[in-house]
Amino acid sequence: MGRILTGLMATAVTFGVAGEALATEWNVSLWGKRRAFTEHVEKLAELVSEKTGGEFTLNISYGGLSNNRENLDGISIGAFEMAQFCAGYHADKNPSITVLELPFLGVSSLEQEIDVSMAVYQHPAVVKDLGRWNATLLMPSPLPQYNIVGTGDAPSTLADFDGLSVRATGGIGAAMKTVGAVPTSMSASEVRQAMDSGVVKAVSFAPHAHMSFGTIENATWWTTNLNPGTVNCPVVVNTDALESLSDAERDALLSSVDEALDHYVTFYNEKTMANWGPALDERGIERVTFSDAEITAFKDAAAAPAAAAWIESNTARGLPAQELYDLVTGMIAEGS
Repeated sequence: MGRILTGLMATAVTFGVAGEALATEWNVSLWGKRRAFTEHVEKLAELVSEKTGGEFTLNISYGGLSNNRENLDGISIGAFEMAQFCAGYHADKNPSITVLELPFLGVSSLEQEIDVSMAVYQHPAVVKDLGRWNATLLMPSPLPQYNIVGTGDAPSTLADFDGLSVRATGGIGAAMKTVGAVPTSMSASEVRQAMDSGVVKAVSFAPHAHMSFGTIENATWWTTNLNPGTVNCPVVVNTDALESLSDAERDALLSSVDEALDHYVTFYNEKTMANWGPALDERGIERVTFSDAEITAFKDAAAAPAAAAWIESNTARGLPAQELYDLVTGMIAEGS
């Protein structure tokens, strides 16, 4: 499991000369660099330290503890106490939460993404699923609908995606297959090199990631309304570490989640999205908008088959797949 084994450690506690516990430190494994995607974790660390007078701190590392595809493994063995990962990186390890990555679910806002994700995270089958990795789901990293930047000639119709190599994970990758694209799954930190070398011609990301990982630096076009779905990237904690906290420490952590998420949403909506349009304009990136008829046809081709396949395969795993799917789609339909 790579570097995570070298960093194996339990919850760090500093003791005074009389053996009295003075402070608790958790190590947090993220990747890339600080960006909109990690603002809720940064805010959580700030709040926890404030509420405990510095007696409980979260030490955030960007890639120094593990790579992103190994973060769940690291949590399972206690290499660190908190981590972020994306469900699509290893769907077999966390099948229950991949329901949130199905294409064309119709989530309309970051706030709704939070509500639906938290409802799924609290479902007993999901708690049990992540419990196999000694992981407790703490909060989501809500993302808007993904769209695609690419190099070369801009597509004028969805038929132009036929044969195009696209970095797209999870349900988004499955959706892109229905229009003939060739999806490739890779971690975000690998994407720029793959794009520069021509391994992929296009990349599916949320706006913050297109900016953070440099995919717009040599892109020539961006889709404005493809909106095939998004990814679900939870923040998890090692269950044993969570249970070992004092009541005051645990309260400081859990009571800070809502405020951390509120900060994230404000940051994303008011800063990230405000910079997105100008970033495209500065680079002369063409905006590609597809007709309503094409988007409807894309959704019809991708959504129902993907949902049916997900329900069938995960029912076979022993998950209450139909129940989880109905929970998600029911909340979205109600506008929750």
